[in-house]
Formats: sequence, structure tokens, C-alpha cells
Amino acid sequence: MKLAEYPRLTIIMRGYSYEQAAAILEAMTGLEKEYAVEMTLNTPGALEHIKLLNERFGNRVKIGAGTVRTFDQAKAAYDAGAKFLLGPHMFSEEMLDFANEKEMVAVPAAMTPSEIDEMFKKGADIVKVFPATVVTPRFFKDVQAPLGKLPLMGVGGISEKNAKAFLDNEASYLGIGSGMFNKNDLATLNVENLRESLQTFLDVLNS
Repeated sequence: MKLAEYPRLTIIMRGYSYEQAAAILEAMTGLEKEYAVEMTLNTPGALEHIKLLNERFGNRVKIGAGTVRTFDQAKAAYDAGAKFLLGPHMFSEEMLDFANEKEMVAVPAAMTPSEIDEMFKKGADIVKVFPATVVTPRFFKDVQAPLGKLPLMGVGGISEKNAKAFLDNEASYLGIGSGMFNKNDLATLNVENLRESLQTFLDVLNS
């Protein structure tokens, strides 16, 4: 997958059932260029969910694995059909080499300029700055002043209220977690309301 095709917003699906994840992907109809989705590997049945979701929606939605921590997990995610890998920390060279070989977008996490620089030098496609709200939106602009323009993703505490501030401060991508959707809409698999939440988030960013 070319990085130019990777959406600027990634929905983090942690602890969701297959049915809930499928409802979110149904709600994304028409918004596929705006959102990718990751199923975190610490979700029960995550690899099977990724496989089934790719079989059903993979021709139109970018579906990947999150909370990828080891080389074995990276291989298992690839076998399940994941198109990208996100981690909560830096990736080993072995993981980055594997992702590049398999043409998966590799998104390790970092929190300092040195870690960010190291991950890009070792082959990361995007570096996830995590937790983003701890370093504040300004960090993204400040760190790129000496390092140059970089594809950075803000993850951790991103919401409707602060997302635009991160993009305005030169974050290229954002990962959005549990605050994206109303819990009752997820519980009742209300596709129409889930779609409204997706659209509202976009409206806030584009306002």
C-alpha cells in the first residue's frame, strides 16, 4: 500500500466484538478514503476478526492490526490479512524489515525526537507519537522544525475537541479510540448513528 493511499484518520478498535467492528465498517460506506481501522491484538479473537473483516470489507477499507509488539505478532497479523501494523512502542528492525518486505504500512510509536528519527531511519512509514496529549499538539510542529517534514500520527487522547489542533500543528495522521462512538450505538449496532459520529468528526476537522 502506498502511503499516499493511507487515510489521515485511523479508528482504534480495542475490545470490540466482530459484530461491533462490522457495524463500524458498514457505517464507513462512502467514507473509506477518510478512515482506516485497526483491530488491536489485545482484543479477544483479534486475528480472526481481522481475517473475517478483510474478507468482507477489505476490498474497500484499509484494515490493520494495532498493539503489535513482537515479530511473531507482526507475522500473524500479515497472515490474517492486515494491511498495516501499529504499535505502542518502537519496532525492532526485524519487524520493520518484515513490514516493508510484505508492503505493509509500518507505524511504530515514539515519544522523543531521537526515537522518531531512529524509527524513520530504520524504515518506518509513519511514526505514531504516543500518548499525543501528553506532549501536546505543539510538539508536532516543534519537532519537525529541526527534523524536517515527517509523517507523524497523533494517538492517545485524540477527540473531537482537540483533533483539529493536532492537524493545525502539522500532525499528518490521527488515531481515534473509544471516544469516537456513543457506547449505546455500539452496543445496539446502530449503523446509522455510527455513521453520524464518523461524519460529525470529519465536519469538525473541516470546519
